[in-house]
Amino acid sequence: MKAIVFDGEVRLDEVPRPTNEDEALIRVSLVGICNTDVEIIQGYAGYQGILGHEFVGVVESASDQSLIGKRVVGEINAGCGKCDLCLKGDPRHCRTRTVLGIVNRSGAMAEYVSLPARNLLTVPDVITDEEAVFTEPLAAACEILEQLTIGPDDNVAVIGDGKLGLLIAQVLAVTECHLTHIGKHPGKLEITAARGINTHLLNESTASEYAGTFDVVVEASGAANGFKLAQQIVRPRGTIVLKSTIHGDVPFDAAAIIVNEITLIGSRCGRFENALALLEQQRIDVKSLITQTFPLSEGVEAMRHAQQPGVLKVQLRP
Repeated sequence: MKAIVFDGEVRLDEVPRPTNEDEALIRVSLVGICNTDVEIIQGYAGYQGILGHEFVGVVESASDQSLIGKRVVGEINAGCGKCDLCLKGDPRHCRTRTVLGIVNRSGAMAEYVSLPARNLLTVPDVITDEEAVFTEPLAAACEILEQLTIGPDDNVAVIGDGKLGLLIAQVLAVTECHLTHIGKHPGKLEITAARGINTHLLNESTASEYAGTFDVVVEASGAANGFKLAQQIVRPRGTIVLKSTIHGDVPFDAAAIIVNEITLIGSRCGRFENALALLEQQRIDVKSLITQTFPLSEGVEAMRHAQQPGVLKVQLRP
């Protein structure tokens, strides 16, 4: 099969089709390029292999016969199924987990991908393939609401107007909190502004204007300076949620964190059920985030395009 492979450089290659009889074989219909994919080719996680973890596809073979022919998305963390965490229903943090296209598991930028059947969720008919590809990053946005309670009385900021920041802002808006979305790009902020969310264009006075203002600050900029700003605008005894997997050193004012008793929460993957429910109810606009779709055969060019300024979601169609 054809696949987009990273082994020090990104290339289109012919590789063996997955043959793990203990897992379901899925024919990939559409796959998204994520900032994590870009960070991987810059050295994040030390991964080499087939890229990609945001996908929708159709099951061609599985031990669970009821899955065959079903349109599915797949949880990206595959736990061992035997450890204490897996047995408690938390394979996302299994100590020996593999992660689709990130840790010791071939990704989905290919004609076929393999995952354990327990990782698969069927996609409701009302959700298009183009929308379903957003299930994984939308689930990551939803994870914030599993980790802490946010309500109408809370003053919340989201830093970053990339794909993940745009999704997070829309998810948090569901709580009816006092929400401010901070970003660098007027065109991107228009997407959340159109959903009735207050937006702020980042400038030199942002840190002083909002100093010590927010109960919760979600850092999703993908840049080290985003974390610095989060430390400046969170209130004493407030919470900073870290969503960016930033490759490289990050400035950390330990004294201010301690003196102001700031809570730091690392936030990664979320449950797909919550994301699919929001997509089915059409409560989140994801189509506005799609910049372009390339055939898989042009995946190398698509990866380059995904790194250009102003570009949001780039998708690949095998």
